[in-house]
Amino acid sequence: MKFIELGISTFGETTPMEGTGEVLAHHERIRNMIEEIELADKVGLDVYAIGEHHREDFAVSAPEVVLAAGAVNTKHIKLSSATTNISTNDPIRVYQNFATVDALSNGRAEIMLGRGSFTEAFPLFGYNMQDYEELFEEKMNMLLEIKNNEKLTWSGRHTPTVNNRGVYPRAQQEDLPIWVATGGNMESTVRIASKGLPIVYAIIGGNPLAFKRLTELYRKVGEQFGHKKEDLKIAAHSWGFVAEDTEEAVKKYFYPTKYLVDSISKDRPHWRELTFEQYLNSVGDGGAMFVGSPEVVAAKLIKMIEELNLDRFMLHLPLGSIPHEDTLKAIELFGTKVAPIVREYFANK
Repeated sequence: MKFIELGISTFGETTPMEGTGEVLAHHERIRNMIEEIELADKVGLDVYAIGEHHREDFAVSAPEVVLAAGAVNTKHIKLSSATTNISTNDPIRVYQNFATVDALSNGRAEIMLGRGSFTEAFPLFGYNMQDYEELFEEKMNMLLEIKNNEKLTWSGRHTPTVNNRGVYPRAQQEDLPIWVATGGNMESTVRIASKGLPIVYAIIGGNPLAFKRLTELYRKVGEQFGHKKEDLKIAAHSWGFVAEDTEEAVKKYFYPTKYLVDSISKDRPHWRELTFEQYLNSVGDGGAMFVGSPEVVAAKLIKMIEELNLDRFMLHLPLGSIPHEDTLKAIELFGTKVAPIVREYFANK
């Protein structure tokens, strides 16, 4: 029997809504997210993860603050960032903040590290993009040192020198989970595997099954470095939306998806504006989006989890702004209808 963790990831988007063009204020979107976390816990989902951004179209710059609020009225769901952009953060404060979330949630906090899907934090906090790789590696290693040692002794090129100083509070969990996210880069996969850290793949384009070579490489390298199989966990998150029937889901999800993709394409030369034909390919059997009825989403999800040998999957919901009630309904359907189908399948394997 294989236990699969299922959850939600989100960036707290604030893009214009279809028809009205309404843009939610950041404070309203953040409060809505607390309701979403509480519902995800109520319907039995395993994890809720929030991304860090510093942009007008996403409401959350401090995931740990929102997660702390979400911890208060939840009992079981794990609370993670998605991601914490460690390159432009202070590793000491990151640990302290998530240790505080861990206390408030009674041991349910997690950290997901990433380089960030956007780079606006670098000029905002005075960092040089030329140090992109060095910043990530050095600060991640510092965070791991803090996690493993109550008293910190550390020196680095981009981080302060610390001589045998305690970092408090300590996390309630003896082994505070630290995952590392990647978009599917082979070198990143090897580096993460060599450290024995659990990995998260952002699978948002192409055929998800193409990631099989990376998931197999991750476990092979991890074992070669002497890490235990049970510690080499693999997660994925993909864009998606669930409604009572597939036609409704496909129709509602197109506008927010196109709006965000088209916006990103203005800043990234390798992105293109989304056509409806491309969208249909993405939500189809071989695409990376999980959009449809609970039965359709569950069947597609089972295939990917089995092929990639995943331990966790997070539905990124929503991608662009949709009415709050539609988001809540999608979370409810994912927890009460999709999750039971997936869990029963793997329980019977």
